[in-house]
Amino acid sequence: MEEQVVLVDANDNTIGQMEKIEAHVKGVLHRAFSIFLINSEGKLLLQQRALTKYHSPGLWTNTCCSHQRLGEDSLAAANRRLFEEMGMTAKLHEAFTFVYQADMGNGLIEHELDHVIIGYTDKEPKINLEEVAEWSWKDVDFLKADLVNRPDRYTAWFKIVFDQFYEYLKSRK
Repeated sequence: MEEQVVLVDANDNTIGQMEKIEAHVKGVLHRAFSIFLINSEGKLLLQQRALTKYHSPGLWTNTCCSHQRLGEDSLAAANRRLFEEMGMTAKLHEAFTFVYQADMGNGLIEHELDHVIIGYTDKEPKINLEEVAEWSWKDVDFLKADLVNRPDRYTAWFKIVFDQFYEYLKSRK
C-alpha cells in the first residue's frame, strides 16, 4: 500500500490525503513532525540518513522525521516512527510548529507544516539501517556553528528549524 500524507491548510486543519511521493512532486502542504532527542549532557541525537533514501541521502539531520497518518496525533506518530527508525522510546512533548518549503532536487519539493517534538533520554539507538546510516550525539553550540560552516552536510529542514529549536532550548534554561 502506498504511504499517504495528510494534507493541511495553513492552520493545520486536515483537508485531505495524498500519496507521499505525489505530494512531494506537487509541493502540496502536508503535516509532518521532527523529533529532537537531547541527553543529560545537553547534546542532540542526530541521524545520518541512509544512502538509499529517495531524497537527502547521507545528510545529517535531527533525530527522526516523518509524517502523521490520518487520525493519528503528532505524539503517537512520533513515538511510532522513533521506534521504527531509531529503535528507541522516550517521553516526548510537542514544542512548536513551523511551515517550510524547500526544493529537494530530483523534482521533489518539501512543503510541510512541521510539528517539532522534543524528548530527553540517555539511551543509545538501535538504528534501522534501511532508514539511518549512522547516529551521533552532538553539542548544540557545535551544531550552530557547523550549520554555518558546513551547511552541505545537513538536510534542508534541519537548517531551517535549527535556530528555532536552539532558541527554544535556551529559553528553557
